[in-house]
Amino acid sequence: MPEFDAADPLRGLNAVLAHGRLLAVNQTLAALLAPVRVIPARARFVGDAQAVLAWGRKPSAERAEAWAQEQGLPILRLEDGFLRSVGLGPDCPALSMVVDDEGIYYDSSSPSRLERLISQPLSAAQTARGQALIQAWRAARASKYNHAREHPEWVREGDVLVVDQTFGDASISGGQADAQSFLRMLQAALDEHPQARILLKVHPDVVAGRKRGHFSALDHTLSPAARQRLQWLAADAHPPSLLDRVAAVYTVTSQMGFEALLWGKPVRCFGLPFYAGWGLTRDELSPPPRRQPAQVGVAALAHAALVRYARYIRPETGEACEAEDLLDWMGLQRRSRERFSPTVVAVGFSAWKKPIVEDFFAGSEVRFQGPRKPIAPGATLALWGQRELPPAALGLNPPAEVVRLEDGFLRSVGLGADLVRPLSWVMDRHGLYYDATRPSELEHLLLTTNFDPALKARAAALRERILALGVTKYNMGHTPWARPTTPRAVVLVVGQVEDDASLRWGAPGLNTNLALLKAVRAERPDAHLIYKPHPDVVAQLREPGAKESRAHQFCDEIVTDTPMDKLLRQVDQVHVLTSLAGFEALLRGTPVVVWGCPFYAGWGLTDDRQPTARPRRPLDLDSLTAATLILYPSYVSRDSGYFCTPERAVDELQHWRDTDGPSTTTLTRQAWRMALRWGKRWRDSSPSQH
Repeated sequence: MPEFDAADPLRGLNAVLAHGRLLAVNQTLAALLAPVRVIPARARFVGDAQAVLAWGRKPSAERAEAWAQEQGLPILRLEDGFLRSVGLGPDCPALSMVVDDEGIYYDSSSPSRLERLISQPLSAAQTARGQALIQAWRAARASKYNHAREHPEWVREGDVLVVDQTFGDASISGGQADAQSFLRMLQAALDEHPQARILLKVHPDVVAGRKRGHFSALDHTLSPAARQRLQWLAADAHPPSLLDRVAAVYTVTSQMGFEALLWGKPVRCFGLPFYAGWGLTRDELSPPPRRQPAQVGVAALAHAALVRYARYIRPETGEACEAEDLLDWMGLQRRSRERFSPTVVAVGFSAWKKPIVEDFFAGSEVRFQGPRKPIAPGATLALWGQRELPPAALGLNPPAEVVRLEDGFLRSVGLGADLVRPLSWVMDRHGLYYDATRPSELEHLLLTTNFDPALKARAAALRERILALGVTKYNMGHTPWARPTTPRAVVLVVGQVEDDASLRWGAPGLNTNLALLKAVRAERPDAHLIYKPHPDVVAQLREPGAKESRAHQFCDEIVTDTPMDKLLRQVDQVHVLTSLAGFEALLRGTPVVVWGCPFYAGWGLTDDRQPTARPRRPLDLDSLTAATLILYPSYVSRDSGYFCTPERAVDELQHWRDTDGPSTTTLTRQAWRMALRWGKRWRDSSPSQH
């Protein structure tokens, strides 16, 4: 982005030196400063480096500055950006950073690059971008750290928020404040809002036990009446759940004052943070003359701090991105992390699945337990597939909220039965998409969503991307296949695992592969019939269907290892019971005949041989795609471990397939396959993976 380049103190540099352990303790530093090379500083060695990096105003920065002077090099100061990460610093590498060649933003005793950027007048386009960024910040419900749950129930209309900080924070002394400033701030909030409840917000690092704050021994300094009005927020809460409801915010130098301005709240400052002294806050201290209030609005402040001063990287790739890009991503994390209750009870999951469950329920605490251990009334209960409710969940009042998990439609490179980790799951609180006997969240989305032009355009672009890359659910197969040189129509019949839950719950008529083949042969006697058995059956991870060995008697060709994408593009028609291949054929514009009741039937896009159990409305392909691939599943990136978009999942599947391929040939996997086959013989029948 041109204006970022013009404001970038790294512009024109080829390499910089990281003094001390700076490079070692900042995992994303090299990516955030790219394309400039970051090299560790060594005694009497400078090489082609043109500057030395230091972290803010820490003691290590003083040593770096002295070393830089010895080498005759300028110093560049670094700090975390204002939209930093999901979790706290030690646990989550920074996704944004600021680089300052004039000072550092929290040190008001000297100028900083941010201070100069704030004072520069904006064009109309820049002002509009700053205003849009404020709205996007609110919509994403973003903050510097984004791990905590929202707690709107903690706030009443008219409450006043007082923000503590960690003891010894460099921004406190840099903002010409001290420990007494916090006591004055709290007393002022009590005095200036005599009828209000005062919420005292503790810093996340204090809640986590890493640091201490300023109010641990406060009670003796306040009157009984003041203590009665004081509400401690000693548990962590995501700042937007407080900022969007309080009447005012009191701060010393905390970034929450800046965020409060983005939320349009009155802010009272008892130090001199970067956002004070511009006429946007009520300030206890006099600002330096270089800050000119008449020139600055909140949009200018946001544009300077979030657009021009900070650098950002994409979490999955480490590539540079815009503030808006990271804000969109953070909004996805926030929405996904708030989707389920704070605590989820998960019953019946294997050791292999447990970490995956935790990833897909990120934002909630997952407690794994056996089926007979007590479950609290109203608890959120996670189960795999159509597994029956555990005995402990029966008869609860209120009943447990059940979330059923299943593989998504863009899953992996390789089979779930081979213990290949998924990129997508569906997490359904109504039913499951393959259970035609009752509604699911997917059916509800298809029936009720207003598929606006923007959503449909996104779905169309996603579908085009899937087709361009040839991505399917499992992305397996290597054997080439060519359409036979015959004037006859070429028809594909797709087999399934016959004890699969989708047949049990979605095929009230025909429900075996051989019966499907016979029916298609009877209907299309002159067609060139191709039969593709399910890959789990081909891999001997699941048993063949009843008399499926006779399939060759009713088809012209059996294909096992050809990628599904290649087949679907070259045939004239596809016949399925309930297989997802029918949906994948629709994405490719191939006519589909459905003999069962899968989720994609009944919307006017397929030739249906079974009536649906409930009425459905006509939909176009973009609407079906939007609900099925964008709105319904959850995606977790293979690269970052965080929630991601379906577009990102498609790119990762393509890279995974083309770079690594399916991991199915190692001795470990062969042993696992053998164990599965033997285990299958001894297990009692139970709902299976779909």
